[in-house]
Amino acid sequence: MTSRWIYAFSMPRDGASRKRDTFRSFWGIIKPAVWGLLLGCLLLALPAWAQEEIIARGETLDLQRCVRIALSRHPTILSAAGAVKVNESRIGQARANYFPQVSASSSYSRVDPYTTPAGTIAQQTGNVYNQYGNSVSLNQTLYDFGKTSAQVDVQTLNAGSARQDFSDARRQIVFGVKQAYYSYLKAKRNKDVAADTVRQFQHHLLQAQGFFEVGTKPKFDVTKAEVDLSNAKLNMIKAENDFRIARVNLNNALGYPDAPDYEAADVEFKLNRRDLDFNAALKRAYDERPDLKSAVTKREAAEKSIGVAKKGYYPNLTGSAGYGWGGQEFPWDKGWNVGATLNVPIFTGLSTKYQVDEARANLEVARASEMTIRQNIYLELKQVYSNYQEVSERVTTAEIQVKQAVENLELAEGRYASGVGNAIEVTDALVSLNNARTSHAAAVYDYMIAEAGIEKAIGTL
Repeated sequence: MTSRWIYAFSMPRDGASRKRDTFRSFWGIIKPAVWGLLLGCLLLALPAWAQEEIIARGETLDLQRCVRIALSRHPTILSAAGAVKVNESRIGQARANYFPQVSASSSYSRVDPYTTPAGTIAQQTGNVYNQYGNSVSLNQTLYDFGKTSAQVDVQTLNAGSARQDFSDARRQIVFGVKQAYYSYLKAKRNKDVAADTVRQFQHHLLQAQGFFEVGTKPKFDVTKAEVDLSNAKLNMIKAENDFRIARVNLNNALGYPDAPDYEAADVEFKLNRRDLDFNAALKRAYDERPDLKSAVTKREAAEKSIGVAKKGYYPNLTGSAGYGWGGQEFPWDKGWNVGATLNVPIFTGLSTKYQVDEARANLEVARASEMTIRQNIYLELKQVYSNYQEVSERVTTAEIQVKQAVENLELAEGRYASGVGNAIEVTDALVSLNNARTSHAAAVYDYMIAEAGIEKAIGTL
């Protein structure tokens, strides 16, 4: 059918070759559009998991990649996106009252009446008949005192609130990923420190055994070194377990609990000593935090809802029209109707009053929720600013502590090798270095978490 139509539309009937040339020219024009349509349908038909970020086994992830993975597959994000679609669809539902409502019906009945149309009992056979009915009707709201427009406004505000909730979900997910990522790196650093400490105690044990064999050190030094090595191994076991737990937490933050084994790239550390203006940050948070914007929008929707509830006191005017045909035998009878209805609520059991009361109570709830969020923002900013100041000072102190512990260990080992020092000095120096390196790792990554916390609190994350 298509080729004949193309021929009749575009070509004179003078040869098969010219028909083929014209068909090829036409196909060359529409071919890109056809393939584009097919490709679009294929992409829409792909399952959701095929479009998600996938982690390959042994892959090294950086922080940005982890954030992308979480934003593409975390269930909190998917739930917030679904809520946006739900509220957007409710806008269309509210607007539907602007348009006419058209319906059609068709019916058929096979009737064998127990009574005749006159009401007497049917005594004769042959009273069975067919009944047909068909109709098309149209109803249109002519005037409802602004009830539909008010409902559209409320649903529009609710959709805006849902979009802010989606932005807030993204903010929470990004911070959760950063927090879990830095905690993972901290656990990895602690695991490496614990393994290095085990190696150092192993070296010390060999040294003590050598001195004992030549008679320059007592048996106590060997036993002490063995005990210290066992304690270091226990600490390493705990550090390895903490690392595994940190990986599980990171996988959960990614929304990928069954992720294959992967590596996380370290983050370059840079201490930025910056002066923080709390009042300016608080004002910016009040302006940019999506959870506060959502609360404000919900409060505005609650204010509008009071007006919607009050519309129940007012009448509404609707128009209707219909056309129908049917009967018992062909040809069917036909008929039509046109009219208008004014519905005036005189008494509805006080339902409108209670709806208004409910709307006012919801407004009070929305106002209280907005105030609570403002207070929480103030509290959160105070806490993260205090944490930032504390951890900034801790980083500098931890760096000095590591340098001092390294020097102390070198001195202790030198004294022990020369026969002046004892095993306890070496043990104390090794433990101090291990604690200093662990404290430094905690300070570094806690500082990164504190910076992310400030961005989250302000709303710029």
